[in-house]
Amino acid sequence: MKTAKETNFTKEELLFPNRPETARAWIVTDPAALAHNLSVLRSLLSPDCRIMAVVKANAYGHGDLETARRLSGLGVDSFAVATLDEAVRLRKAKISGEILILGFTPAPLAPVLSKYHLSQTVVSLSHARSFCQSSSPVRVHVAVDTGMHRLGIPVQDTDGVCQALSMPWLQIAGMFTHLCAADSPLPDDRVFTLEQIHSFQKLSQRIRARGLPVPPLHYQSSYGILNYPLEKPKAAWARPGILLYGCLSENADEKRQNLSLRPVLSLFARVVCVRAVSALETVGYGRTYRAPSPRKIAVLSIGYADGIPRSLSGKGYVLLHGKKAPVAGRICMDQMTVDVTGIPETACGDTAVLIGQSGNRRILAEDLAGWAGTITNELLSRLGPRLPRLSAEKGCSETFP
Repeated sequence: MKTAKETNFTKEELLFPNRPETARAWIVTDPAALAHNLSVLRSLLSPDCRIMAVVKANAYGHGDLETARRLSGLGVDSFAVATLDEAVRLRKAKISGEILILGFTPAPLAPVLSKYHLSQTVVSLSHARSFCQSSSPVRVHVAVDTGMHRLGIPVQDTDGVCQALSMPWLQIAGMFTHLCAADSPLPDDRVFTLEQIHSFQKLSQRIRARGLPVPPLHYQSSYGILNYPLEKPKAAWARPGILLYGCLSENADEKRQNLSLRPVLSLFARVVCVRAVSALETVGYGRTYRAPSPRKIAVLSIGYADGIPRSLSGKGYVLLHGKKAPVAGRICMDQMTVDVTGIPETACGDTAVLIGQSGNRRILAEDLAGWAGTITNELLSRLGPRLPRLSAEKGCSETFP
């Protein structure tokens, strides 16, 4: 293999993936939109309820370190992640304040939690006991299962919750639950969600009646903030995820307009080839696209290895020169094809918009997720590491066609 010196690459050329004019595909994030969304969410909560920003899964594909740094600069001092690795990565990047791991961490890793001053979720009573047996002090938040039946000590098990709150070696920093149907407008789901909240409140009252201090509480994620902003019990934190990034999990134009959310992320790809296809010729794997007439097909340098769902094959469109270019054929690992017959000016090197604005048209992450049969949470969190994340604040405005 030739070295950089043998191929005469300059230092700048070796860094080309971080330059939109030469990147094959890339993401641009908008710090002003992030700040706006944070302000909107704060306005929905009581003044003494703090934001615990959820930055797991690379901040839903937006870039965890840059997002956490931006939010820290805006006064956010609490963050939530899914894994120990995600938490350590933030701490090594000098992100200060509370960092809560929402998922499971084995008790033998307690010294790592202590070393990096991290908070760990206690996912069950046996999990709490295993940390006590490790004889290493650990800062924890106790998870309570109020009906989702995923993680947490059952809300009816007052003895178990009180045992966890009283265990040596556990430094109790909070107690929380998760609302599993807070996004649903269905009457039955609203009743269920309110019962979750009320059972959590009753548990805190039973804890207090036993003479134990009630830890700081939290139970509202994005849709809990949106649909149940002022419920009791009083919360110390709210945990926004998808709303913080200016998205709803699924399309809901009325809610979006009422919230005035601004999408933080835009996604672009390069046109690398434009070719003519005769009538009845096929395009791509499986020959699933058959040209109904002579067509013009553009190849984009992005695929499912970058996070574009294969289920998007033959569905939806991208934007080129402010016009719609329908997806033609199957999404490949590294490429996808679109029909640009109605956009004759399309040429190699053009920028295609998969999420974002082009002319008077825009594609929301909710649109792309809907065409692919999924939700924005999954779509965005699967955008891969091959995509450089650039900031609109750092001179990347030229990436918006």
